[in-house]
Amino acid sequence: MSPHTMLWALYWGVAAWLLLPLGLIALMSLKDAAFVGFPVERLSLRWYGAVLVDRELTDAFFFSCAVAVTSALVALLVGLWIALAIANVDQPLIRAVLLAGACMPLVTPGIVSAIASRLFIASIGLDPGFVAIVFGHAVHSVPYVVLVVNLRLALMPTHLVEAAQNLGAGAVRAFSHVTLPWLAPAIGAAGLLALLESFDDFVRSFFLGGYRPTLPVLIFGRLFSGLSPEIGAVTTIVLVLTVGIGFSAEVLIHKSRSSYRLITK
Repeated sequence: MSPHTMLWALYWGVAAWLLLPLGLIALMSLKDAAFVGFPVERLSLRWYGAVLVDRELTDAFFFSCAVAVTSALVALLVGLWIALAIANVDQPLIRAVLLAGACMPLVTPGIVSAIASRLFIASIGLDPGFVAIVFGHAVHSVPYVVLVVNLRLALMPTHLVEAAQNLGAGAVRAFSHVTLPWLAPAIGAAGLLALLESFDDFVRSFFLGGYRPTLPVLIFGRLFSGLSPEIGAVTTIVLVLTVGIGFSAEVLIHKSRSSYRLITK
């Protein structure tokens, strides 16, 4: 067997290992019986209908969406400001240190970050709940925004801003009419990544949440009573939404690269 064939075989083996559990979950969600397991005698969409009429699941889903959108917006505002500040530093060493510091939440273990966030909100008198979860998720999502926007800023031709300033544009006008449109694809992609990270974040939601659970926390709680096709159905719905949002982020990143190649030609 040639090395090329071995690499492809390894690739498809790893892909199957990663995708097979997801496929099984989707298959179990279509099972007509009320238990998870084989054989699958008849397929049905009854559990998807059960998810839609389950008030607790739908409430947790929309609560997770509200948390994800709010934390993504906060992460975008903070991350964009940090990325712009780092890009304006002339010394490469200082810029690298600042970038590493901004990315610290990304490499900090989730359980450590969650406990630290819980201690912090307790020290400032903030009760667990929506605001606390948004805070924890936003802190974790800021590095994604910083990295994506910083990469886009590094690709930005300097003559674009210089040309705008030579034509009489001030700093604010040059930023709003030149820099911000250039960063738009990166901002969109970073926002979608932050959205996905927040929606999927279980550890911080568990430690910072109040009486109203997010969807991952609710699913975790229901697992104690056994795995049911209804959980498989809600998991499959979230999986489809996640793939769609991830694909949209990849399209925006590809658009960002394409626009750079077009300008530099």
